[in-house]
Amino acid sequence: MHFERSSSSPGRPRIGHRLPILARVAFFSAVMVPLCGCTSMHQWWDNGFKIGPEYCQPAAPVSEDWIDSTDVRLTSESPDNGHWWAVFDDPMLDTLVLNAYGQNLDLRTAGFRVMEARVQRAIAAGNLLPESQQASADYQRIKTAQRVGRPAAGQYFSAWGTDVNLAWELDFWGRFRRAVEAADADLQASIEDYDDVLVVLLGDVGITYVEIRTLQSRLAAVRANVDAQRGALRIAEVRFSEGRSTKLDVFQAQNNLAQTESAIPALELALRRASNRLCILCGTPPRDLEQELGIGPIPVPPVDVAVGVPADLLSRRPDVRRAERELAAQSARIGVATAELYPHIAITGTIGLEANDFTNLFRSEAFAGSIGPSLRWNILNYGRLLNNIRVQDARFQQLAAKYQGTVLQANAEAEDALAAFLKSHERAATLTDSVDAAQNAVDMALRQYREGQTDFNRVFILQAALAREQDQLAQVSGDVARSLVEIYRALGGGWQIRYPANEQLQFVTATTIEGA
Repeated sequence: MHFERSSSSPGRPRIGHRLPILARVAFFSAVMVPLCGCTSMHQWWDNGFKIGPEYCQPAAPVSEDWIDSTDVRLTSESPDNGHWWAVFDDPMLDTLVLNAYGQNLDLRTAGFRVMEARVQRAIAAGNLLPESQQASADYQRIKTAQRVGRPAAGQYFSAWGTDVNLAWELDFWGRFRRAVEAADADLQASIEDYDDVLVVLLGDVGITYVEIRTLQSRLAAVRANVDAQRGALRIAEVRFSEGRSTKLDVFQAQNNLAQTESAIPALELALRRASNRLCILCGTPPRDLEQELGIGPIPVPPVDVAVGVPADLLSRRPDVRRAERELAAQSARIGVATAELYPHIAITGTIGLEANDFTNLFRSEAFAGSIGPSLRWNILNYGRLLNNIRVQDARFQQLAAKYQGTVLQANAEAEDALAAFLKSHERAATLTDSVDAAQNAVDMALRQYREGQTDFNRVFILQAALAREQDQLAQVSGDVARSLVEIYRALGGGWQIRYPANEQLQFVTATTIEGA
């Protein structure tokens, strides 16, 4: 735009409707596109008038099927693992999951990171609007110098003025729109990070709860063996007092009992640590949870598990989705860096009122203004702009490799959890038979020792073996339940809890992501 003098109002500018300067600038810049950058005119047009590459999700290596897919306990049905803890049918576990979701501090921190990303996205979108919008007003009292022959020499007068300034850089090359794309992807990545924290949190709650129940079962087995071994010690002492055995039997019984009793403090310490860890996961100070949790059995998982196919990991696991969104954000940053090779085209304007007397400030004759295009081009940058593009591209390649590595790691974690679940089931079945046989052997050996048909050495060996195998059975039973939790976590289950559509979860927490 340009200004012309009006014949009816001399000295008053008016805004015309011709844009020869801006048109020339735009034409010149469009011609220079293929000369100063790596994006052709055709690509610039196809990209929606944006410089830089268009993002396309890269391929990621993933297995076609699970290694143990032929096992009848694994089904290829799509898993409904949004509320995986319900398969254990344990009300206490359900309560702990809800408490952790509502109070965990790490999850709350992740929620605030989402809030930060939303604000950053709003800032990026604001750059599409005029960057500078300023209003100013001033007043001056002026005295002219006293010079001979100068009109109005030595006189005083006032100067009143007010201005509104506007500067708007046109997003001709898509620099600001690419920045918005990056901010959008960063926001999505922060939401996926929240979901990943949630998946890990709920998995930790389940694993810790299983550990507590396992330790309780191990303690119960140890205490039962302590009682049984005390009974064997009394039998040995009676036989020794009657002269039917030597002191060696008493010493062996005492040794067995002391060895078994020594395991109780270590198990109690492990139980206390697991209880404290569960308190932290639920966002509360450590306290004794024995009264709240009570004494319960190890959660019993189902025999069959729906696992789908490995390709489902790309859409189900939040950490995989987060890595892909980080990659998309970096792709957009390449476009932002590439746009710096091209001229910055802007429109600046000023509208103001000027008068020597305040009463005349708002008259039409006091109006003044200017508007016009401007161009700023970073030349002779000594390769800094090109090298910055190379930096952004290198970061993109790093994130691409990280994304593919995340997919591989997710596949491996799922395979590890599936193998642990299947093998723990088999081991638990074998140990159950072994414990039953060991218990029968101990009962028979004690009866024979009481009747004098065998020595105490056999009782000593069998009771020690029974204590070990009962402890192993409790641990393996816990491994079965824990490995199932790890399967659900490896498959990306649990983050669906934050959707308000679930009728079982009608509560609001400080970390709820609205509209995510």
